[in-house]
Amino acid sequence: MRFIVLSIFCRIIIPIGITVHCPQNLYAIDIYNVDDFSCCGNSSAKESYNDDRPPGFVDAVLKPSTNLPEGVNLQVKGYNFNDGLDYDALFSSFECIGFQATHFSKAEYVLNEMIQRRNLKPNSNEEIELARTLQSFHPFNRPLLGCTIFLAYTSNMVSSGVREVIRFLAEHNLVDVIVTSAGGVEEDFIKCLAPSYIGDFEKWRGHELREIGVNRIGNLLVPNNNYVEFEQWLLPILDQVLEEQNSQNINWTPSKLINRLGKEINHKDSIYYWCYKVSNGNC
Repeated sequence: MRFIVLSIFCRIIIPIGITVHCPQNLYAIDIYNVDDFSCCGNSSAKESYNDDRPPGFVDAVLKPSTNLPEGVNLQVKGYNFNDGLDYDALFSSFECIGFQATHFSKAEYVLNEMIQRRNLKPNSNEEIELARTLQSFHPFNRPLLGCTIFLAYTSNMVSSGVREVIRFLAEHNLVDVIVTSAGGVEEDFIKCLAPSYIGDFEKWRGHELREIGVNRIGNLLVPNNNYVEFEQWLLPILDQVLEEQNSQNINWTPSKLINRLGKEINHKDSIYYWCYKVSNGNC
């Protein structure tokens, strides 16, 4: 490891080519000769200094700061754990941490705004009457909300432990509409029937796992028996809904079928069980 000692604040740095090595050469420190130099507009000092550096080098390195861009006022500061663990304060501190933590904070703000607007209630008699009228137009007579929240996700999020977060949102009626892929539906039901396991991204090649009847989703491992159990559970239900379609003239849409599967799985770990329960069987 090499440590380079530099100072460019009010200094011009002149390397003199001396390197100090520690025993066994585990690291080295480069020594530099430093001449004093004023960066506060002393043009005579600048002119008196003459070396082989390119034109404008001094002005570029020692350029004084002026005003920050408009709207920049938050100072970078992290959470102080010496104050104890306060989750509200911890998440609030993300705004000033920087990097992706700041983006996380912005997303948190948007989510809170959505929830607050969703909980708005009509105040005046005119707003109440309008809300009742609009509710009467809804196919399932749902009340008018200040904000309709759509939640979209892919199947791999359900394959992972993020599924439990999504289930919580559905269980507590924190979203209005779910948009996902077919895999985002079946993976939820499969995990009600049999568990998945934490594996590794690179330890085993796909064909090696396939030979022992194991499927890989990133670093998640899913025994092939899980899919067999899912098929054995699903096929009788499909036979039943087909019979109902023919005998009762039911038009099965994807939403209706998913709702029916949520009812049939009857498992509190399932996202779609809670979608069925919260919607009272309507979708």
